[in-house]
Amino acid sequence: MPSRTTAYDVPGLTAPVEIRVDRWGVPHLYAASQDDLFLAQGFNAARDRLFQIDLWRRRGLGLLSEVFGESCLEHDRAARLFLYRGDMADEWSAYGPGTERITSAFVRGINAYVALCRDDPDHLPPEFTLLGHLPAYWEPADVARIRSHGLYYNLEQEVARALTLRDHGPAVEDLRRVREPAHDLRVPDGLDLSVIPDDVLRVYRLATTPPWENSTPCRGPDGSNNWVIAPSRTATGRPLLANDPHRAVTLPALRYLAHLSAPGIDAIGAGEPALPGVSIGHNGRIAFGLTVFPIDQEDLYVYRTRPEEPRAYWYDGRWEPMTRVTETVPVRGKRPATVELWFTRHGPVIHDDPERGTAFAVRAAWLGPGMAPYLGSTGYMTADGPDAFVAAMRRWGAPGENQVYAAPDGTIGWQPAGHVPDRPNWDGTLPVPGDGRYEWAGRHPVDTLPSVRDPAQGWFATANQMNLPPGYPNADRTVTYDWSAPARHDRIAAELAARTDWTVADCVRLQTDHTSPAARRIQPLLTGLTSDDPAVAWALDRLRGWDARLAPESVPAAVFEVWYRRHLRPAVLEQALARLLPPDRRAAALARVLPTGEAATSDPRVDLGLLLAPGDRLGPDPGRVLRTAVLATLPAALAELGGLLGPDRDRWTWGALHQAEPRHPLAAWLGERGPHWTRVGPAPRGGSGDTVDATAYGADFRQTGGATFRLVIDVGDWDASVAMNAPGQSGDPDSPHHHDLFADWAADRAFPLLHSRAAVERHTSSVIMLRPPDGPRPAAPAERRDSDHGNCGVTNHR
Repeated sequence: MPSRTTAYDVPGLTAPVEIRVDRWGVPHLYAASQDDLFLAQGFNAARDRLFQIDLWRRRGLGLLSEVFGESCLEHDRAARLFLYRGDMADEWSAYGPGTERITSAFVRGINAYVALCRDDPDHLPPEFTLLGHLPAYWEPADVARIRSHGLYYNLEQEVARALTLRDHGPAVEDLRRVREPAHDLRVPDGLDLSVIPDDVLRVYRLATTPPWENSTPCRGPDGSNNWVIAPSRTATGRPLLANDPHRAVTLPALRYLAHLSAPGIDAIGAGEPALPGVSIGHNGRIAFGLTVFPIDQEDLYVYRTRPEEPRAYWYDGRWEPMTRVTETVPVRGKRPATVELWFTRHGPVIHDDPERGTAFAVRAAWLGPGMAPYLGSTGYMTADGPDAFVAAMRRWGAPGENQVYAAPDGTIGWQPAGHVPDRPNWDGTLPVPGDGRYEWAGRHPVDTLPSVRDPAQGWFATANQMNLPPGYPNADRTVTYDWSAPARHDRIAAELAARTDWTVADCVRLQTDHTSPAARRIQPLLTGLTSDDPAVAWALDRLRGWDARLAPESVPAAVFEVWYRRHLRPAVLEQALARLLPPDRRAAALARVLPTGEAATSDPRVDLGLLLAPGDRLGPDPGRVLRTAVLATLPAALAELGGLLGPDRDRWTWGALHQAEPRHPLAAWLGERGPHWTRVGPAPRGGSGDTVDATAYGADFRQTGGATFRLVIDVGDWDASVAMNAPGQSGDPDSPHHHDLFADWAADRAFPLLHSRAAVERHTSSVIMLRPPDGPRPAAPAERRDSDHGNCGVTNHR
């Protein structure tokens, strides 16, 4: 029997909604209509994650200063530059039927819970009390206008390439990043690399990175794994779908699992709690999961500005004025601040230098209509089969995604999606002059992207690797030249191809695989090496006899990671740079190729290429150079391990160094003064940024990125599906589901993702009843502001 039942009278509902929370904290919502369902989803998301979604909204709309003071003013101004500023009718229509209605109902539900908390402070999460403010009311447009929470890549690479070419030339750029397909760089005509300042992306980064993540040593690249397996390769004869998105390790978790059931929809899965619907999961008729398909959707435009009028730029043979937007930002403890936002015809101005006569703006496809990240999932979560799912993906805008899908009839497939800009006369790899010579010609038709239905091999996997098929005309219809290294995909592919008896449990084991592709490939370099240094001889022996698994209890895993990433790799890169640059320029070049403290962000394709196939990049005798580097760098690595973990080598386990400790955003502001609930853990972790179980880490070895959410779907036997979501479903520190899933996640244990009503009822831990209030419903106010007080007539019955 459920341990507890709670009831709320919620204005706007037309009939009762039942929410059954299972023992793992997953809410199962049952409603008589979809309007009531999505209102209830918003109410429930606020019930479990109110501070998180309130902070999401404040950050996205540029309202952090109202709570945190003037230290966030620059972030607020930057966020406002990257809001959607077009017509909302165009915005809603771009997603297809129903999205505006779904979002409006969802927001009404959030506002109903906000009103409850404002009327009865006992419901306020402790963060609001700690900070001394109240949660804000939402508008439906807030959900669609905020764009800065998506996954965007190209602009960072564009600028890093430009700065490397500016300072060190193309040979050093080839050591920084591999381009796929192989592609020669060409500086666009008219682009003066010397005018691009090192900090040109400062405002862009303020807009796209939460301030509480700025101090993170290295979050690592966001990525993901997913795969689908046909019935011919599974033990049950049913398809399997697996997905584990890699994002920042946070408290609360980035994603929230929910089950949404009403006439016309029975979907379960995860999405971001501030958004309606689910983006990864299944609906009883089709399963779906996504990874990043890194479409190049951004360009940096470089302008020549008018000396006597710096807010005018040269375009198409004339001086064109920038557009100014003036806005007022509320600031805690001070008068509201006035900020000026400047735009060119291409997009927001992120840097200008009147003395040099330059300005820089961003053109981003994701600032157009229908491009709010992940909101497009409302269009496919009710698809009744593969064809309807693929058709719905034609509307998907941003970010670019690899969608895999599977249906009970055995169909499996891969459908990449996202708007691909058409650049008629350049390739998007570098910034371009903003004088009119480099303009997008719309976007490429969606059906020009490749896709796969029922592959002959019986499976399909993606891991952000270059997966354009041979013959795809990337030079004419450029998707991107910036892909993740293929190590994760290659490991997944080798495992999937080796068996025809896959199960759900096998997929979980593969999702949590800690085998290091780099270690496996480097181990042969150690053959025959000897040393008179007993410590080095010990290390060589342990590394040669190791299974190449970065298990948390492994000693050689710790030796390898510290040695390879922090000693061998820089030494080999220094040798390669010595062939290209004079001594006084090598340190700066190395900092560009291997940024200090960012252990997970250099390109492993470059590192392993130098070690395994150096060609002439290490001189006429690369074997001698590598042998010398191995023996010369091991002593320093062992000394570092001794300093970190003490003299007892048996205690040098990888998990003693590499740990997960999710931290609340307030931990960045409060530090050690923060309440105990601002941190969870630590827990020993295996893996690295290169393993299938991607556990990116920074200079302190703390895990900063990876898959805190996973699911494996047994397509057709839906109750046999499983999931993980760490540290827990709830963001409320007083909830039993705040961090109850953390220990299981750290130990690679999944829980059942229940779909049938009977299974849910067997595992219900609490019931929440939402019901229409008796009598006439109070009218909603015409406008709600963050400073509003009062309630919407919500009553809590305990």
